[in-house]
Parts: sequence; structure tokens; C-alpha cells
Amino acid sequence: MELEWRDLAFHREIGSAIDALDSPHFWARLTRVLERHIGFDSWVALRFARHAPPFVCAEQAMPDGQIDLMFQDYLAALYQLDPFYLAAFETHASGFYTLADVAPDNFRMTEYYQRYFRKNIVGDEVHFNVVIDADHTMGFSLGCTRRYHEREIALLTLFAPWVLALMQQRLRHEDFRAVPERTTVVGAGVDAVDPVDLPADLPTRVGALSGKHGRGTLTAREIEVAMLSLSGFSSRAIAEKLAISFETVRVHKKHIYAKLGIGSQSELFALFYEPAQGDSSVPVFRESVGKAD
Repeated sequence: MELEWRDLAFHREIGSAIDALDSPHFWARLTRVLERHIGFDSWVALRFARHAPPFVCAEQAMPDGQIDLMFQDYLAALYQLDPFYLAAFETHASGFYTLADVAPDNFRMTEYYQRYFRKNIVGDEVHFNVVIDADHTMGFSLGCTRRYHEREIALLTLFAPWVLALMQQRLRHEDFRAVPERTTVVGAGVDAVDPVDLPADLPTRVGALSGKHGRGTLTAREIEVAMLSLSGFSSRAIAEKLAISFETVRVHKKHIYAKLGIGSQSELFALFYEPAQGDSSVPVFRESVGKAD
């Protein structure tokens, strides 16, 4: 069988990626192989941790060395609403995953999707995941400003075995000991806060904020319902996931809103993520929000 020049170039680039397994250029070379056949606009390799922010192994460089402020917010706390992060520990299996595989039923209606995902990814995302241990998973994300075509998903599925095998081999060369630097994102206004100074754990924030308003602290179940709602699970999906009734979920949501002094899902999300005044492109984390007592 005769190979076309495109096939020869493809195999040469795979060889180049293998040759770079122990070098800082590995992720860039792996990306170069894939972009020959798949149209994507952004990429990042990171390690998800069950009880800590993601560790960035490598990422696509921004123009002129700029810092992606929205991605810094993701690393500070919003990763906990990322369906790929949540699925990494719920599914706990190595493999290739599309957004359709992991996104909750109401994901595209969430504030997280509208105010973060659409602005940062815009269209679609896929992940190659390699389980490291019970508390860590390495992920390689490819983001696209449009929906991936069916042919592209088929090709990525076809490539998955050797991509995952290379990622597995790469693990021994990644140094996870260094603490990743975070960029301080501070916006204008009284409520603008350095995200590093606030708890990164969103469930902890929910519980702490409910206590501040003096309307009663959220129960563990109410925090769980709040987090699932923020992540994009509908009330019926939450009921099924927690094995409780639909009406019980509605009661929990009513209590959550009352204790936090809010009236909508949008306000619930705004407890943690709010664009700085006068600049919708620079989000800030907020210490508290809600109706006046």
C-alpha cells in the first residue's frame, strides 16, 4: 500500500512527539500532530486534583505573552463547576470524553456556561483523561470556537489509544511538586477581592456566606444541591442523582435562596464570580452579595 505525503508527515510528527516525551516541548509537539487533522483553537494540559486547584502542565501561549485572566479565575475556583473536572472523579476512568458525554442536562443554561465557558471556549471542548490515582487525573483539553464536526470527533476517538498511551508515558516526566503561580485578579468596587485570599472550595464558600447573612447556615445537603444546580443539573436531574424526590429538591432550593438572601440562579452564581465594574472582561470574586437585611 502506498502512503500519501500527508500520511508520511503525520507519522513523522508522531515520532517527533515520542522523541520529546522527556522534554518541555512534548505537549506542543503532540498538539502539532493533532492540529494537522482537527481544527481547534486552544489547548491546555493539566492535572486535576480532588481536593486542590488544577496544576497546569502546559498551555497554549497567549498573544504577546499576555495572561489569560479568565483562565486564572478558572484555576482559582471555577474549575469546580467544570463538567470535565466533575466527571474526572465521578467516572474515574481513562479515556476520551466530549462535552456531550459529561455536561449536565442544563449546562448550557447555567451562568457558568454563559459568563465563563462561552467567553473562554465559545463552542465546544473535548478531553483526553489519564487516571493517575484515586485523587488525581491528567487531562489534555482541546477547545474550539465552534462545535466539533462528527468527522472530527470520530478522528479524535480513533487517535485516543495512542494519545492516551503517550500521556501515560509522559506522567513520569511531569514535576507536580511546584506550586503553580496564580495571577491576582482584582476589580474595582467595594466587593472586589483578591481570589487568593478567599477559600477556593466553593461548597465551603456557600456554607460560610449563608452564615454571614444570619438567616441560618446551609446544611450539607443544601450545599450539595446548590453545587449541582450551579454545575448545570436540573431539579429533576438532581433528584435522580441524589435519589430524592423532585419536590424535596424544590424545598432545598427554596431554603438555599432564603438563607443566602437571593432570588435566582444568577444571584447564586454572582456570590462567587462577578465582572468588575466598568470592565466585563475582568471578573472578580466577591466576598458577599445578596439583598439587604
